[in-house]
Parts: sequence; C-alpha cells; structure tokens
Amino acid sequence: MDRLWAPWRLSYVTAAQVPPATCIFCDPSAGRDLDLVVLRGERAYVILNLYPYNNGHLMVVPNRHLAALETLTPEEQTELMHLTRLSEMALNHAYNPQGINVGINLGKAAGAGIENHLHIHLVPRWSGDTNFMTAVGETRVLPEDLAATADRLRPIFEMLRARTGV
Repeated sequence: MDRLWAPWRLSYVTAAQVPPATCIFCDPSAGRDLDLVVLRGERAYVILNLYPYNNGHLMVVPNRHLAALETLTPEEQTELMHLTRLSEMALNHAYNPQGINVGINLGKAAGAGIENHLHIHLVPRWSGDTNFMTAVGETRVLPEDLAATADRLRPIFEMLRARTGV
C-alpha cells in the first residue's frame, strides 16, 4: 500500500467529529494561524478553501449568516456577483486555467459541507487535473501551499479592485 504523507489534515480529520462552536464563515479566522481571506467587501468576502479541490479554489461568502439565495438582499446579490466576477478575473490572471467551475450547493443533499451559510465556489480547472492520482488513487496532489496561494492572489485582487472600482 502506498502512503501519502499529509500531516496538515490531522486537525481537519479530528475536528470533523466535533461540530464547531461558531460558523466558520461567520468568523473565518477562528482557530486558524493562516488568514485565508483574500478580499473583503462591504457585504461579502472572498476566502480560500482550507481543503481545496485544486490550487486557487476560492469561495465567495456573504457576511450575513443565511442558507438560501432567496434570503439575500439585492445589495448582497450584487456584491456576491461582483466578487465572483473579480474572483474569476483573479484566477485567470494568477493561474491561467483552462476553465473554472462556479457553483453553489444549497443543502446537505446537494453537497454543501457548510449547509447553513451560503457560499459560491470557484475551482480553477485544467485538462490534466483529473489524472491517475485522482481517478485511481483517490488522492489530490496540490503543488502550492495555501499561504503561497493567498500571497499570489491578494495583490491581484487589490489591482482588480482598483481597476474596476468594486
């Protein structure tokens, strides 16, 4: 049997058994040494996924704790879409992906890991990202550390924010 050493997952595996005291999106820095937020807006923010599907996996999250699109205010809807657009632009600039999956999972049955706080996923994709390790080994290989991803994306977001006025 092959083993892939991933010690950074221990805290996730052991913490998964105990429900968090607060919503991780209501307090995105709680209990973490690493700041995953790469851009803050007035009503929403962009954060790196702590356990990404691919490098650059972002989530756009409203500040307010809500579970459904129907509960968004018009201003929140507008800002979520603006930040999703900026996220697409930043990922294209930083990683030059061949595609980007953009999606929302509403409810546990739809695949929502955090089902009570709405969030939009953006996952950069390349033709070769589903390879032997993923398909047969059921293992994702991520070549970039989260801190490096944050360092790469923050200045791009600031440049895009200045350019677009969002």
